Parts: sequence; structure tokens; C-alpha cells
Amino acid sequence: MSAPVTLEKIIALCKRRGLVYQSADIYGGLNGAYDFGPMGALLKQNIRAEWSRAMRNASDEIVFFEGSILGPHAVWEASGHVAGFHDPMVDCLNCQHRFRADHIDLEKACANCGLKKWTEVRQFNLMFQTNVGAAANQTSVAYLRPETAQAIFINFKNIMSSSRVKIPFGIAQMGKAFRNEITPRQFLFRTREFEQMEIEWFCRGENALQTFDWWCEQRRKFYEALGIKMENIRFRAHEKDELAHYSTCCTDVEYQFPFGWKELEGIAYRGDYDLSQHSKFSGKDLSVFDEASSTSYVPHVVECSVGLDRLFITLLFDAYCEDQVDGEERVVLKLHPRVAPIKAAFLPLIKKLNEPVDKIYQQLRHEFSIQFDDSGSIGKRYRRQDEIGTPLCFTYDFDSEATNTVTVRHRDTTTQERINIDQIANYIRKQCA
Repeated sequence: MSAPVTLEKIIALCKRRGLVYQSADIYGGLNGAYDFGPMGALLKQNIRAEWSRAMRNASDEIVFFEGSILGPHAVWEASGHVAGFHDPMVDCLNCQHRFRADHIDLEKACANCGLKKWTEVRQFNLMFQTNVGAAANQTSVAYLRPETAQAIFINFKNIMSSSRVKIPFGIAQMGKAFRNEITPRQFLFRTREFEQMEIEWFCRGENALQTFDWWCEQRRKFYEALGIKMENIRFRAHEKDELAHYSTCCTDVEYQFPFGWKELEGIAYRGDYDLSQHSKFSGKDLSVFDEASSTSYVPHVVECSVGLDRLFITLLFDAYCEDQVDGEERVVLKLHPRVAPIKAAFLPLIKKLNEPVDKIYQQLRHEFSIQFDDSGSIGKRYRRQDEIGTPLCFTYDFDSEATNTVTVRHRDTTTQERINIDQIANYIRKQCA
């Protein structure tokens, strides 16, 4: 039975195997910011690809979009972020350490210095503010976007006219967002810089609730396709007192982490709030003309927004396993082959056999994400590949030249079989489909 997975084990594995590093580590680190190493970058690319695939499979009426990270003050005023995007904050008067007021007991001493001297609770806007251009005045104020959705809403009419799409249709986007979190915590789960993958689906109001239910089912299929254990996933409908003032219904997709059930994705019926707000503040008409009824209406929106970094860490938690092989303990990431950073490793039994293995590797490396590894014992090389989730290892041994075969070893079961060298490419395609 595998030992319980902990956040500390995941963090250690991420650094050891080049998945994630603390940002600016040699300078003491930047809290709430992380760099993704070679294996982490590949894993993120694969997650993006799977999300894009899910969008394309869901509907032909989805277009892709990439909005700017910087946005003027007017956009965030219209969206409500300037006035309402706040967390309650207090400072310790002794050590100046800052805390979320709703995360601590103000009747107790500061956890940082041990004294009980607090400022009054005040609201702290979570957006990163900057100035655009040489002038530094109110007219030059801009913000790093705290969410990716607003660029979609303000480009709604541009996309409709240039892409010739009609209601209902969706706009999908992947990209970075930034929030000046007071207390980033739990590794990649809550950070100041993160990536979102979201779809804004525009429809008529009378069809929105049915569309909301349909998207909930589509998103369930997505998590199943990623190979996540569905007993660790739940779809939790918001209570009325949790809903945003513009939202009729919202469901969170949550995962059971060692630190509790936490949100991965929000699925929300946002009504016509977003387009109506931007019409009001910009003075531009964002309604749609319906030729059948000769009337105009403002489309309603169903949004599905998942945090890529949260999904990244979810896949690690869900795939992490400790077991024993030949009397030795190993750590293995049982990732779905489609998201695994490396699909296959090619291993000469000894370095004298490097040349024929390298020839096979060179023939396949342009089609697949693969590795050539001749360093250390064959057992140690298997363990390295297990820890980054590589599904297949192909070993070239003394019989390979005579038989034109290699041994393929399967990550999860460690079972081995001989296959013809000419079959390797098709074998990888089939196993990683």
C-alpha cells in the first residue's frame, strides 16, 4: 500500500526532477512565484493541449483568443474589480508582517514576532497596479489582469464580426493572471502569478440553464479523460449566499487534497452582466441583432475557468505513488500517458551499446517527447523515469542486434516484453493515445 502523499513530498519531487523551482531561489526566493523546469514546462504544455482538445471536441462553435495582460483602469472599473476586488488585511505594528484578517485570530499574538499589536482591519485591493508610458498620473494607471475573462468580453463584437460566428458560440483562452495575494500558500495552489484556461460561452438567456448543465457534464468528461481518480473529484453547487451578485448558479469542481477539498475550476452562469457593464461604461453597443425577430438582445454567458497551476499540482498529487520493486522503494508518477512529460526513454544496457540506441532515438525524437539515458545502472535509470512519469522504457541489450528486438518496460506494473525494433513508433503511438 502506498504511503500517504504529502505536500512536502510533492515539493521535494518537483525540485529533484525539474518540475518546479522556487522563483529567484538564489536570491532567497520570491514568495508566491514559481519557475517551471524542463519537466514542468512539458507537463504544462501537455495539459494545455488536453484542454484545447476538450474544447474542440465539445463544439465546433468555439474560437480561440489571446488577450493582453495589461488593461486600462476603465476596464477594471467596469468589471467591478477596482471597487470590489479586496481582501481584509491587518499589519503587526511591531514587525510589520501582514496577514489576512479572516485567516487569524486578532485576540491572539502575532505568529511572526509573538506580540499582540494590530492595525485596524482594512481592505486591500489584490490587483497589481502600474503606469503606462512616461507619465505617472491617474490617466496612465493600468493593471496586470487579475483574471483573463475581461479581454474576451471587451473583444466580443470584434470576434463576432471577424470570425463570422453566431450565437451560441464560445471564446476560449489560456493565459497568465496576477493577484497580489496577502498570504500565498500551499505551493502552487495559491500564488501571485498563475495561469487560467477558460471558455466563455455566449447564448440566449432562455437557453442558459440548460447550457450550464451541459458544460458541467463536458467538464466532468475532461477530468475523467485526464485519468484523475474520480472519487477525489466532486462538483459542488454554490449555496445562495456564496453566489456573486450577477450569478444565477455556480458549481465548483473540487479535488480532495491532503489539506482538504479545494477548488480547481468554477463553472458559472454569469447572466448578461459582463457585456451589459462594458456597454454601460464604454458607451459601445454590445448587443446582438436577431434577424428572425428583428430585435436586439445582450447575450448571456456561461463560464468555465480552471487554474492550470492548480490542475498541475492536482495531477501530481493524484499520480504520486510509493511502492516496492525488487525489494527497493520507488516513487512513481502514474500520469496519464498523454500528459506525461516524457513518453518513452531509450536505455542501452551498457555504454558499449550506445550507438544503435542513439540511432533509434534520433529517428523518433522529432515525433515524440523522449529521452536517451546511459548514466548509471539500469535500475537507477528506471527509477529516474518512474519519478517523472515516463510510461515506457525501451532497453537495448546484448540480444537486440541478433534478434532486432528490444525490451519494453511498463511504468505502472514494471512488467516487460520483447518487441521488434520496427514496431517501437507504433507501440508508443498506441500506448500514449
